[in-house]
Amino acid sequence: MLTKVCLNNTKEYYSVSEVADILSVSKETLRRWDVSGKLVPQRHPINNYRVYNVQQLSQFEEANMMLNSLWEQEYETTPARPYNSIELFAGAGGLAIGLEKAGFNEVLLNEWDKDACKTLKLNRPHWNIVEGDVADVDFTPYRGRIDFLSGGFPCQAFSYAGKKLGFGDTRGTLFHQFARAVKETQPRVFLGENVRGLLAHDGGKTLDTIIKVLEDLGYDIIPPKVLKAVFYMVPQKRERLFIVGIRKDLNMSDAWNWPHPFKRIMTMRDGLKKGILYDTDCPISDGQLYPEKKRRVMELVPPGGYWRDLPDAIQRDYMKASYFLGGGKTGMARRMSWDEPCLTLTCAPAQKQTERCHPEETRPLTVREYARIQTFPDEWKFAGSLTSQYKQIGNAVPVNLAYAMGRSLIRLLNAIENKYPTVDTELVNYRRIAQFVNSELPLDE
Repeated sequence: MLTKVCLNNTKEYYSVSEVADILSVSKETLRRWDVSGKLVPQRHPINNYRVYNVQQLSQFEEANMMLNSLWEQEYETTPARPYNSIELFAGAGGLAIGLEKAGFNEVLLNEWDKDACKTLKLNRPHWNIVEGDVADVDFTPYRGRIDFLSGGFPCQAFSYAGKKLGFGDTRGTLFHQFARAVKETQPRVFLGENVRGLLAHDGGKTLDTIIKVLEDLGYDIIPPKVLKAVFYMVPQKRERLFIVGIRKDLNMSDAWNWPHPFKRIMTMRDGLKKGILYDTDCPISDGQLYPEKKRRVMELVPPGGYWRDLPDAIQRDYMKASYFLGGGKTGMARRMSWDEPCLTLTCAPAQKQTERCHPEETRPLTVREYARIQTFPDEWKFAGSLTSQYKQIGNAVPVNLAYAMGRSLIRLLNAIENKYPTVDTELVNYRRIAQFVNSELPLDE
């Protein structure tokens, strides 16, 4: 998986679907650009398909990021020394696997879901997995002993009435537990991960409060950024928001760089067939099935199509009252296409609002197919019921996205290590942190 031989993969021509994904626009928008002359497709010299060449795309910043990517150089990143880490809300391990591949040494992972904990223990019996409520975990023994802390805390609202929110005012939320872990351990760097919706949650006030609290704990916060997994060797249109914090006493925020994208978009074919991502076709595994009535409807949907591609009478019967409402509802009765990335996976592949039908076979994606689209290794097994396994995979951070972020974090920690060589992590780091937090002495004494 991700062998060096496959990394230098530039292309001369890009399909309409690929360009839509690269530029984050719809195919309809590309059709309008064609009519207006803004971006006119050509005919491929071999198969006569409508395509765009590299020179046409160079006018767009998003395309230039891919075409001039430093992916190959970043892929060679290795840690200057073992960097110890803690992860909260670990789930089934998507983020943890990526960080491990990048070179982090997990010293503690916390997760409350029993099946997810079984999954972690099944695959990494040597990891220190603490099962249970994060509020019950004492992180103080790790103060001065870890370099990095991460966690995808769920987005919860705060009560703003008459308050200038600080650390204490976030009590009762899972973000408070994340912030408490940061406060008690004082890592050099931390990573917060969340859904894109956090940007607009409560008019942006929730994110503003999160940033303020973390800054008050002694950290420079890199402006949060939404990364699209499809740019990082993940065959899926999934987006995640990342928040990076660097301890203020280190004065190293200028050393941070977001990961560069891979040089092309991964598709369902890349995820499920032998090729650039995997050495074999996707293994056979269990999966949900459609009821017979639904199966007959889905049989009529073409690859890449959805409910609007059905005969009108069937549309009306299938959609019921939703037929008359506005919006595309493009996730309903949706069949994936081999030549496009998968839509964002949900916790259940057969729900009417979020169908993820196989490109050829009329059935939901299997557990193993789900895992591949999230770029889990084939050897990573999932515990629990079929429903629980889908949920664990659907909630995970895509492994390859986590790996790309992990390499950027390793490069940052290498830069910090070069400036502040670790002599005795448990003693020297603890003294520097105590000085900074308590403001007892100048940091350079």
